[in-house]
Parts: sequence; structure tokens; C-alpha cells
Amino acid sequence: EYDPECKGLISKKEFQKSMESQKQYTQSEIEFLLSCAEADENDMFNYKEFVERFHEPAKEIGFNVAVLLTNLSEHMPHDSRLGSFLDVAESLLGYFEPYLGRIEIMGSAKRIERVYFEISESSREQWEKPQVKESKRQFIFDVVNEGGESEKMEMFVNFCEDTIFEMQLASQISEPDEVEQAEEEDEEEGHSFLEEHSDEEEPESVSAFTSACRSVKSKIASMRQMVSLKNLRKQFKKVRKLSI
Repeated sequence: EYDPECKGLISKKEFQKSMESQKQYTQSEIEFLLSCAEADENDMFNYKEFVERFHEPAKEIGFNVAVLLTNLSEHMPHDSRLGSFLDVAESLLGYFEPYLGRIEIMGSAKRIERVYFEISESSREQWEKPQVKESKRQFIFDVVNEGGESEKMEMFVNFCEDTIFEMQLASQISEPDEVEQAEEEDEEEGHSFLEEHSDEEEPESVSAFTSACRSVKSKIASMRQMVSLKNLRKQFKKVRKLSI
């Protein structure tokens, strides 16, 4: 609306008008933000740089607040004063919930402690891959229908190991497979091109003996191609990927 040419520039006057129309900030807060913007001689400033400059520190502070409130809510679930804070910060907690991970470890006092950490965007994308979702679905089905407590724990450990393996394997073979597929397509095009030209150069009247000889020669060439150094190297790569 204020940047039709998409240059990332906006005037201080337009920025103030936009902030006031949102009705989320007080006048003093708007004036403070305007004082932080570095405008040029035309009273214009780079909006994208301004957002990156102030959004990243605010995001880190917001994540730490979300960790604090989550930790307190798990230790004091029935505290009325904390409940009022949680109601106010509901949108904040909802925003950081997908990025908030937690594990339990044995602390120095021989007590189980819960540790919180931030989940990166790349890890979330891998966790949402179809093969990982299928592993989770199969694991839940097996736990519900089979085994006792000890067997369920063993299945859980195996499930975690399989999931980590699948995530690593998916990221490792995605690029090499595309390259190998392109190489194989180029090789197939080259062979088909040679075969077409060789067929055009053959005389129309060919004896049965000559055809048989050429058939044997073609089979020998195919076998040599199968055991060629390049093909063996490709097969070795595939076996090595499966053994990772």
C-alpha cells in the first residue's frame, strides 16, 4: 500500500500513519520507534532493515518469556496469579509452541530436570516429511496393540533411532539422486542416438548370419557397460548410502 514499487522504502509519515491505524501501540511507543528509524534526506528509511534490526532481538526475548511461562505453568498448574499471566500471553505461547522443545535429564542432585531448547526451522521441516510421519503413525499403532511396558520402551528407543536415520538419509540422498538421475538420462539419450544412426546406416538386405553376429556383439557391449568402472562406482554409492 505504501510501497507500490516494492523497494522496501517508506516515509516516516506513512509509517506513523500505518502504526496509528493498527491501534496496537501508544503514541509514545510510536514516537520511540520513529526515533529509532534512520531516515535519508527525503525522510525515507528501509523498512525491511528496520524490521530485521528490531524483530530478531524481540523474537529472542519472546522465546525466553515463553520458556519461563511454560516452565512455571508445569510446576504451578493451579496458581491463580500465574493463570492470569498465561491468559494475557496466550498468543505469545501459541506462536512459540512449535519451536519449543523439551527433554528430561538427570541433574547433579540426582533429580530429573526438564530442559527447554529452541527447535530450528530445518528440523521442523524434516520432522514433517512423509516418511517420518509414517514412522510415527506405525509406532503409535504398534504401541497400542502390542507388548508390555518394557517392550514399549524398547520400541520407543528403536523408533527414535529409525526416525533420526530417516531424517539424515533423506537429507543426504536427495541431492545425489537428482544428479545421478540426470547422468543416467544423458547416457540413455546418447545410446538411443547412436542406435538410431547405426540403424539408418544398415543396408536393407542383411543376412541372418550378420544379424546374429551383431546381436551377440550388442549383448557383449551391454555386459561391458554393466561392469564398467563408472557403473560400478554408481552401484557402490547406492550400497554405501543404504549402509549409512
